[in-house]
This record gives sequence, structure tokens and C-alpha cells, in this order.
Amino acid sequence: MVFQHFNLLASRTVQDNVELPLEILGVSGRDRARKALDLLDLVGLSDKAKAYPGQLSGGQKQRVGIARALAGDPKVLLSDEATSALDPETTRSVLQLLRDLNQQLGLTVLLITHEMDVVKTVCDSAALMRRGRVVESGTVRELLATPGSELAHELFPVGGTASGPDSTVVDVTFHGEAAGRPVISQLSRTYNIDISILGAAMDTVGGNQIGRMRIELPGRFEENVVPIGFLREQGLQAVVVEPEAPAVPVRTSAPLTKEAVK
Repeated sequence: MVFQHFNLLASRTVQDNVELPLEILGVSGRDRARKALDLLDLVGLSDKAKAYPGQLSGGQKQRVGIARALAGDPKVLLSDEATSALDPETTRSVLQLLRDLNQQLGLTVLLITHEMDVVKTVCDSAALMRRGRVVESGTVRELLATPGSELAHELFPVGGTASGPDSTVVDVTFHGEAAGRPVISQLSRTYNIDISILGAAMDTVGGNQIGRMRIELPGRFEENVVPIGFLREQGLQAVVVEPEAPAVPVRTSAPLTKEAVK
């Protein structure tokens, strides 16, 4: 397990911290030292073996924590908010290390995080939890293409409301080859309609370009069935956004006065 605040023993050297799980398991001193040095080399800290935690940066401390977690040759590495105490640049380097370990060692990395950028950067699958329950789960790509997905909304928030009652707002999700094609431009030319882009968000997730866009089409939904079908034929996920109900004014009773009470 990799902890948010490192949980290293300040009185032990970096190498001794990595050796600790092996010491508990009863591994001999020579084997412990060899394994610890190999792991420190794996996480890029071979030159810090004799340093103490107080001499390291936050990112280096977390790398020591990762090396220590690998000492027992786990099949699953649990990372509990491992990057939330780090600056953005260090976070990226630690996440890249976890991705490399996943690929080189065939290691499953289970990330607990509240940072959506972490999910976008390294996760293949994700689960959204609320009040101790799993709300939704699946591959990140599947969730982004799922209408009404809360995780998709968190990863790629787009806003914007219809300019009037005689228009249709559509959320479009695109990924893969579709992300590189001028589909919205083709839609406008094919059906000779003016399209307003109300909001958009795009990023690379798991090596694939994925994004969401909220567009406004002129006319009510019945008039836009064919254009929306065109978007879906191009391999895009197109979901019509239901208009928000107008707010109902709440009447407040006038404050009582002495005359009213009488």
C-alpha cells in the first residue's frame, strides 16, 4: 500500500525503510539489501539509498513508499491518495511511474483519488463511489460514452443552456478516429444549419483523444431528428439535453403588524 503522507520511519535510511517489510517477513540481511537496492533503482532513487527521509522531497518520499510497497512482490498495489499532497509536476512523474510499473511488472494498481486529472492520466477503468456505495463503474472510455454518466460529467464538464424554446441542445461525446474529423462542420454544411457551440472539453485519456461538446441546433427536437441521427452515424454519442423547468416564484406572506393582528 502507498500512503498519502508517505509513512516513512524518519530514523531509518531510505534503504532501511524499503527493507522493513522484508525484515518482518524474516528475509536474510543480504537478500533484503539486494532486493531493496533493486527496487530503489526501479523507482529512480538508487543514489538515495543512504539518505534519510528528512533529506528528500515529497516526490522522492513517495517513490520510497512505492518501493517499500513493492518489496513483498504484490499482485495489487493500493494507492491511497498518493498524489494529493504533491505539486502538479511531481504528481505527473509519480503517476507515470505507476503506469510504468503497471506495464513492466504486470501489476494491478488500484488508485483511490478525488482528483479527476489522475483518472484521466492513468486509469483504464474507474468506479465512482458516494456514501460508501458504487454509483457506476466500467472502463473510462465506456463511462464517457454512457448517457447521463456522472463520472463523464466530472471528467469533462460542459455547460451552456438553450438560447430559447425553439432550439435543441445536444451533448456530443467523441473519441478515437471521430475526434479528428470535422463532424460538426460537416453537419452544418450538409443540412445548411447554423450550429452554436455552448461548451467543450477535450483531453487524452489512456492514450486516446476523448472529448465532449455541447451544441445548440436551431428548431425543436422534432425538426432535428435527422441531424442528430447524422451525428450518431458518424460514431458519436449524441444525447439531447432536456430543457430545465422554469423556476416557480415562491410567494412569501407579508410580515405581521400590530394592525394585522388586531
